[in-house]
Amino acid sequence: MNIRPLERGDLEAVKAVISATGLFPSEMLDNMSADYFNGANQDVWLTVTDDDPIAVAYLVPERMTQGTFNLLLIAVHPDRQGQGSGSALIKHIEHMLAARDARILLVETSGLPSYDPVRNFYRHCGFEEEARIRDFYMAGEDKIVFRKAIVAPQG
Repeated sequence: MNIRPLERGDLEAVKAVISATGLFPSEMLDNMSADYFNGANQDVWLTVTDDDPIAVAYLVPERMTQGTFNLLLIAVHPDRQGQGSGSALIKHIEHMLAARDARILLVETSGLPSYDPVRNFYRHCGFEEEARIRDFYMAGEDKIVFRKAIVAPQG
């Protein structure tokens, strides 16, 4: 398993990961990643590869904050879930952010019961529920924000 920055040639394989998870239409990746590939911002795109990409993460510095990042996307192909790729990707992100003197990593998700496994994954990775905004996505679907403090490695 190799974690590295996303390359333009990875897009089709990463779209397949997104399509397999059903998170959102994979066609959105072209626009989402355009500024990253043009070097126009500080967005971070990472992929986990095992020959081909099997997971992806996308995070951005939170505007008007000092050292806060927002993990906007993390996805592991369903055939590879439960094998440690997602946890390894989170650990990698934490080390990378610590090296950048980041303080906080946020991630948000739905409060629907079908997202219980997602919320459990974040808790397993050391995130704590920080906020809940009722009826955010639609009536009856809350937004839950998780927070994790970034701690610089000792030694």
